[in-house]
Amino acid sequence: MRRLLLLVAATAAALAATAGTALSQDAKMSFFVTSAGPGKGGDLGGLKGADAHCASLADATGVAGKTWHAYLSTSTEDARDRIGKGPWFNAKGEKIADDVASLHSDANGITKQTALTEKGETVNGRGDTPNRHDMLTGSKPDGTKIADQTCSDWTMSGAEGAAMMGHHDRAGLDDSAAAKSWNSSHASRGGCGQEALKGTGGDGLFYCFATD
Repeated sequence: MRRLLLLVAATAAALAATAGTALSQDAKMSFFVTSAGPGKGGDLGGLKGADAHCASLADATGVAGKTWHAYLSTSTEDARDRIGKGPWFNAKGEKIADDVASLHSDANGITKQTALTEKGETVNGRGDTPNRHDMLTGSKPDGTKIADQTCSDWTMSGAEGAAMMGHHDRAGLDDSAAAKSWNSSHASRGGCGQEALKGTGGDGLFYCFATD
């Protein structure tokens, strides 16, 4: 009996320690890459649908009490103005940026190793199979809108339209600034459909930020 009680106590202590660690990470996480998109290419249900997708993924991991916005520009809104003031941390507590200015500078901490999903997992990049490094943004490098590259304000899927995308792994076909840009690398080719996004190394994924 004594051995059983000791085993139960040890198990309870281990679970408590694990829960404490998870709670600490959950409380700090304020940035992630979606582990999956809605599956309709550039049709995210508009900004409202994209924000709801961010919140749903965060809720599924146990993160609660935060307002989540997708890092997406539209014809009337700039992505940089949607994401709060910072600082932002990934699922492992690693800092991504202190504020909006540093996020849109060379000082940000976005790399393949830090641009983790809400589950704390890395996302396939250039050289992996399949490559999923194209992140939907519809934005210029400074986080402002770029004309006609938002898949009709994230409501279009099919052979029409285009989306500006960035590389979460900061890698591309060459060493140009665009190839290494996390938020403004190149536009989609062949439209806004899911298969078109996959064709250039994407999967309809995007960045989510906690605004508070």
